[in-house]
Amino acid sequence: MTTLYRATFLHTPENPFTHVDALRAESDGGLLVEGGVIRARGAFTDLSAAHPDAPVTDLRGGLLLPGFIDTHVHLPQVRVIGGLGLPLLDWLDQCALPEEARMADVAYARGVARDFTRGLVGAGTTTALVFGSHFAGAVDAFFEEAALTGLRAVAGLVVSDRLLRDELHTTPERAYAEGKALIERWHGVGRAHYAVTPRFSLSASEGILDACAALMREHPGVRFTSHINENTREIEVVRELFPGARDYLDTYERAGLIGRHSVLAHNVHPSDRELGVMAAARCTAAHCPCSNAALGSGFFPLRRHLDAGVHVALGSDVGGGTGFSLLKEGLQAHFMQNLMPGGVPLSPAHLLYLATKAGADALDLPDVGAFEPGQQFDALHLAPAPGTPLDAVFRHAASPERALAAAFATGTPGDVARVWIGGDVAHTRA
Repeated sequence: MTTLYRATFLHTPENPFTHVDALRAESDGGLLVEGGVIRARGAFTDLSAAHPDAPVTDLRGGLLLPGFIDTHVHLPQVRVIGGLGLPLLDWLDQCALPEEARMADVAYARGVARDFTRGLVGAGTTTALVFGSHFAGAVDAFFEEAALTGLRAVAGLVVSDRLLRDELHTTPERAYAEGKALIERWHGVGRAHYAVTPRFSLSASEGILDACAALMREHPGVRFTSHINENTREIEVVRELFPGARDYLDTYERAGLIGRHSVLAHNVHPSDRELGVMAAARCTAAHCPCSNAALGSGFFPLRRHLDAGVHVALGSDVGGGTGFSLLKEGLQAHFMQNLMPGGVPLSPAHLLYLATKAGADALDLPDVGAFEPGQQFDALHLAPAPGTPLDAVFRHAASPERALAAAFATGTPGDVARVWIGGDVAHTRA
């Protein structure tokens, strides 16, 4: 089916950190979508004249944006959002890990997966790099639920063999065998991709990391994700556990896990050497500003990443983060960069890029992240309820860019009226 969408739309097909005119906007724009793929983009009057028989979906009165792409979020933690007042390691022990142990019950895990996928898509997220579960059955349940909602899911089995709860531990042999089976079952099936996922070096021995590397070598298309340099105490423990490593990154690097398909969450306290290696390997840092603030982890050194040439995208880090909305993550990133010495001023263009195209590039998914012809129609329609402050700004904004700034400043999942993934409606506001 062909549909012509009429809307005020914005996207960032180029990187605003390197291209001053990266933000593209159409006040009365058209997107011609056929079979879930964008076939043409431009002024509505031009497209309607060229395609007079195409049915029109009129989305004026709001903003149409590319679907958000979350590059770091934890499946088992949706029900423990809000554990405030604790640093990382204490929060894990008291909030996250007890809930993650409950995922051994597949029926419970399926309910969590349902809450999780609905929460993501309802917030406008159409693609997510997901820390799965320590239990293979729960990972299966997640991929099944993601397929039902249409979510583009990049996820995997989380593996650890020390310093967590005993029921969350595995062995290198089991980590390899279960990971291989999950890859064969899910990678490349529908919209699913697999991500090899050691929790972090603190809980993953050399044997676990070697098992992860074996999976990466044998299945070149899979992604890799883990944590790095989030908390100063965490870094100290990793240094004690790997006395021969040059730094935190080296624990992954020595195993052969750092490359183009690697996404490392947080990186709040990196060394210059680590940034240089990440840039050379074209590895991505997933910046999770709400989590960094909530857990007191520190200020993300965005300028150092950019100066070193490290790619950066946004992550919500639920449940250390405070919700699924990448609008809120963008606003928090803006706040923290404004507050920190040497921070990078972030415009609405930067925030939209970090929430969309940057994530697509991080995950090597060139067919999403913007509204370019040939790309999938993954989109969200922001349409605030009449009488709300955001509605007032939208009605009186001097430009689409001004409306976009207000969307990041005050927008919530409640303002997401509709979400499409591959042209299919994945969410409609009640």
